[in-house]
Amino acid sequence: MKVTKAELSVGLYLAAIVVAVACTVKAHAVSMAIFAKVADSEPSIVSGLFAATIVSLVVALGTGLFLILPTIRSQLREQGKLRSLAGTLEQRSQHLEQAALTDPLTGLRNRRCFDRMFEEYVVAFDRVGRPVGLLLFDLDKFKAVNDTYGHDVGDEVLKVVAGCLTDFARHRDVVARLGGEEFAIIVTNMSAPGLVSFAERIRQAISGLTIRVGDVKLRTTVSVGLASSEPGDGCAAIFKRADVNLYKAKQAGRNRVSAGSAAGVLLGTNA
Repeated sequence: MKVTKAELSVGLYLAAIVVAVACTVKAHAVSMAIFAKVADSEPSIVSGLFAATIVSLVVALGTGLFLILPTIRSQLREQGKLRSLAGTLEQRSQHLEQAALTDPLTGLRNRRCFDRMFEEYVVAFDRVGRPVGLLLFDLDKFKAVNDTYGHDVGDEVLKVVAGCLTDFARHRDVVARLGGEEFAIIVTNMSAPGLVSFAERIRQAISGLTIRVGDVKLRTTVSVGLASSEPGDGCAAIFKRADVNLYKAKQAGRNRVSAGSAAGVLLGTNA
């Protein structure tokens, strides 16, 4: 059985009392021998003090052995239970927090997590003068997939696309499902031309996927709107530019990447 520091301290305390009792008995014997040589009468005062000392030490020993030590052990057991309970609650809290920040269908980060991390990234990278890019993806004609094949097939399409986005994302990039058929990737420390090329590679990869669900085999495409941060940009401004570019990609025929008129980039093919 493991002995705690508190139990060890009490043990030393009790041992000290036992030693004190032994020393007192020895001192009394020596004292009585000395008094017997120098006086004929019984040294009653010394005997009384000895008896009082012994009683006090025995009471202290009994108190430590039968009251203090059991109390400490009981408190230690309660503390152990509380630590175990606290650990269990902390673990459950972490699981709940993780669940609250994760999209249950795709396993990606959800909109709540995206908003929080996007703000943190923009502030942190603006401080060091490096860009943060945002890619917004919207599956083309996804409603027709649900209407034609059912939501189970639609869910499988979402999971396959989510897997493709995750495969392309780098270590520090954040992939999230914003809701419905809309996804996003926060891309750090990449130039505007690099961001466009990155988005185009993802678009081409998704358009080349063949998705099989039972007897159903289909393909899907995405429209992509992107924006890159500028010094002093806030999250809302970056998201707005990317969202406007996503709308432009849709209006231009879907299945394409739009980086806005400022970049002069509109890549892709008709859906």
